[in-house]
Amino acid sequence: MALNFENYAIKGNQFMRELSEKLGFEDEPQRAARILKSVLHTLRDHLTIEESLQMLAQLPMFLKAIYVEGWSAKKKKKISHISEFLDEVWENDGRSARNDFGDGEETLADIVMVFLMLRNYVSEGEMNNITAVLPKELKPLISLSFVA
Repeated sequence: MALNFENYAIKGNQFMRELSEKLGFEDEPQRAARILKSVLHTLRDHLTIEESLQMLAQLPMFLKAIYVEGWSAKKKKKISHISEFLDEVWENDGRSARNDFGDGEETLADIVMVFLMLRNYVSEGEMNNITAVLPKELKPLISLSFVA
C-alpha cells in the first residue's frame, strides 16, 4: 500500500473547511482545528485503549493524527455530568478556550457538530459503544448526530 500524503492533506483540508463553515468560522480554520482536537482528546481520555483502537480503525489518516497527538496511557476517570465533559473540553483547548468556545450552550453545539462530522467515518455501532462512557445528558445529543 503506497502512502499518498498529498491526498491525506487534501482530504484533511476539505474536512477542516467544512467543519469551519459548519461551526461558523469560515475565516478561522485554526479555531475549528483546535475545537476538533479538544473534543477528540477529551473523548479519547475517557475511552479504553481497545475502544480507541476500534474507533481509530475507522478514521481517515488526518483524523488519526489529531486523535493520537500527545496520547499517553493513563488511568481513565469517569465523568457523570455534562458540565464535567465541557470543563475537560475547555481544559484540553488550553489558553485558547476562552476565544475558541462561547458559553456552555455554544460549546455543546460545537461538540455536537464535531460528532456530526465524525459520522462520515465512524459507524453507528461504534458510536453507541463510545457514548456508553459519556455522561447520560450528552448521549442524546451525540445520538442525534448519528441519525442518518
